[in-house]
Amino acid sequence: MAKTIIVQKYGGTSVADVDRIRNAAKKVVKTKKDGYNVVVVVSALGDSTDELIRLAHKITEHPNERELDMLISTGEQVSCALLTMAIHKFGEDAISFTGAQVGIITDNAFTKARIIDINAKRIVEELNSDKIVIVAGFQGVNLNQDITTLGRGGSNLTAVALAKVLDAGSCEMYTDVEGVFTADPRIVKDARKLDRISYEEMFELASLGAQVLQPRSIEFAMKFGVPIHVRSSFSNKVGTIISKEVKAMEDTVVSGVALNKDEAKVTICDVPDKPGIAAKIFKEIAKEDINVDMIVQNVSRTGATDVSFTVPGVDLNKTIRVAKEISNKIAAGAVAFDKDIAKVSVVGIGMKSHSGVAASMFEALAEENINIEMISTSEIKISCVVRKIHAEKAVRAIHEKFGLSKK
Repeated sequence: MAKTIIVQKYGGTSVADVDRIRNAAKKVVKTKKDGYNVVVVVSALGDSTDELIRLAHKITEHPNERELDMLISTGEQVSCALLTMAIHKFGEDAISFTGAQVGIITDNAFTKARIIDINAKRIVEELNSDKIVIVAGFQGVNLNQDITTLGRGGSNLTAVALAKVLDAGSCEMYTDVEGVFTADPRIVKDARKLDRISYEEMFELASLGAQVLQPRSIEFAMKFGVPIHVRSSFSNKVGTIISKEVKAMEDTVVSGVALNKDEAKVTICDVPDKPGIAAKIFKEIAKEDINVDMIVQNVSRTGATDVSFTVPGVDLNKTIRVAKEISNKIAAGAVAFDKDIAKVSVVGIGMKSHSGVAASMFEALAEENINIEMISTSEIKISCVVRKIHAEKAVRAIHEKFGLSKK
């Protein structure tokens, strides 16, 4: 009978230095000795991707995105080769590959490419030769053979996609925390580890700032039913299982509080208040691959209105440029921006069947004298924009209000 395949992904903190690479190698080797076929996906060492991006910006303020992908894809290749060498040292046979070598085909969207297809033939061949296969995460290749990267946290997506294609029995995400918590433990000291969370809740938390997993990896796992086990590289404890929703989950109104400080607000002033203008604005922004989150349009009293919206901080400069071009086209006014904001959110499947969540959240902020600037809601989440200076206090207040701390 064929051995069960386990896909393991080790994040940047899990392979940040030689000792941690050895530690990861020991875990991989143990899994192999336990009778499994093992495919490992690795991120770049520690903060090396950020260092490469900083280096690029020292050369030019606006690096070409194709060349940026060529540069930053090298980080994963370093950790990939080093982990393979460490596994050899522990007496197991292993082989490392880039994303291109294992047939990860993507579209042409440099720095945030989407996976089109994976030809896992080479991986299967090596597993059948009883080797451990190590794959550089975060990267692929387009149909022109250009190296592409999958966006921040893209190694998670590589791992989930490989788990699906290989029909793996498990997809384990090793990180520097013991699982998914009710809030960032660095902000809320008594945050509680969740034993289980639904894809839907995890997707919202990840989208709203929780940095455990990339949102697109959760979206992919949800679509194809790939269960994920988030656990620590530095202990053997059971972590958090991310899977489809089960009935018992509805009993918990709020599962977690997320914070995103990498937000910016852009306002186009004096926009003509007539049909079709909003469509023109956001169509032009969408063409630039900029994700808009919250949108607020003021009430018009003079035939003109202000349109405010939030974007990821990393896209602010590009958004300002596009917004100014749009403003000229539609005969609007000045473009203003604000980098000193943050978004705090609550997420929970139970919100579908419980009322009063918004009121409790707003009350928690009011008690701390924190002003709400923008609000957005969905079936299972509520988000508020607040001043960045009050962001962490807001998270702690909301976490306490919903009784999410350790029992």
